Amino acid sequence: MRLTRRGLLAGLGAAAAGAPALAQSVEPGRIPIAVSARPIEHFEPRSPGKSRFGQLVFRGGLALSGSHPRFGGLSGLWRSRDGADLVAVTDNGFWLTAKVASRDGRLAGLEQAELAPILGVSGRPLHRSRYYDTESLSIGDGIAYIGVERTHDILRFDWGKEGVEARARILSVPREVKRLPNNRGLEALGIAPAGHPLAGALIAIAERSGKEDEPTAGFIIGGRQPGLFQVRRHDGFDITDLAFLPGGDLLLLERWYKPLSGVGMRIRRVPGASVKPGALLDGPYLIEADLGQEIDNMEGLSVHQAQGRTILTLVSDDNFSFLQRTLLLEFELA
Repeated sequence: MRLTRRGLLAGLGAAAAGAPALAQSVEPGRIPIAVSARPIEHFEPRSPGKSRFGQLVFRGGLALSGSHPRFGGLSGLWRSRDGADLVAVTDNGFWLTAKVASRDGRLAGLEQAELAPILGVSGRPLHRSRYYDTESLSIGDGIAYIGVERTHDILRFDWGKEGVEARARILSVPREVKRLPNNRGLEALGIAPAGHPLAGALIAIAERSGKEDEPTAGFIIGGRQPGLFQVRRHDGFDITDLAFLPGGDLLLLERWYKPLSGVGMRIRRVPGASVKPGALLDGPYLIEADLGQEIDNMEGLSVHQAQGRTILTLVSDDNFSFLQRTLLLEFELA
């Protein structure tokens, strides 16, 4: 979901400002871009010697900016098993692909970065259609899935064969998905890993499907046990992404926002065995952060392995606002 810019700017004590003007026409195919990266050395600037936050160890981060006006609004994130390749989707219908550069074990930048319009069923770019609001991403076994919030759809792409040139296929979803509130749709997608009771199934969770204090809806699509479940919500936090750990546990990225107070972030760990039809999911928090740490509107989460370590990568959606940032952060699961 896009945060309300007017409220966010008021909360920061600044005059309201819209997103920068975007080009009316977009070059077909891949658009090479230069991405500048400012290192984030300390997750909590007031405590530069601190590296552990809850159950996570901060490995470094970057504040990113791109040379093209379509860069930004990153709402879904994937990294390859070795972490070398990065794919993200913008919330206005574009792919971002890049190679992740590291130096001394810390993020250093994005190289060979390209934007490309996400293509619909007919080959027409999504940003020119009703499916423009692309908010979540998962890639597994050569197939990419994207959640579209305004229409409450899931799109399937043959990523392994065609990459950014793949055309969407509309996935059949439970009727309850279509009943989700406007602008409160499928912010979180993930594929249950091998060894999980739901291996191969697509797991989708709505940002917030009910009232402030009510659980949100989750969906198991495909696999051996399709069905519905719920996720308990705490303290007004909304679900913005999910990722599976190698052992099968589920991580939930959560975001809290109030106009006069700024933003907050949490990551919750849910036992993998509890993810099943009819369940009410909950679990302990690995990390909690607010504007005292280096966060923004955190919306994307990915997990990969590096030298036997479990690495979490987070990305923020800047809403194309000059008062917000595109952050790429890395943590190690302690």
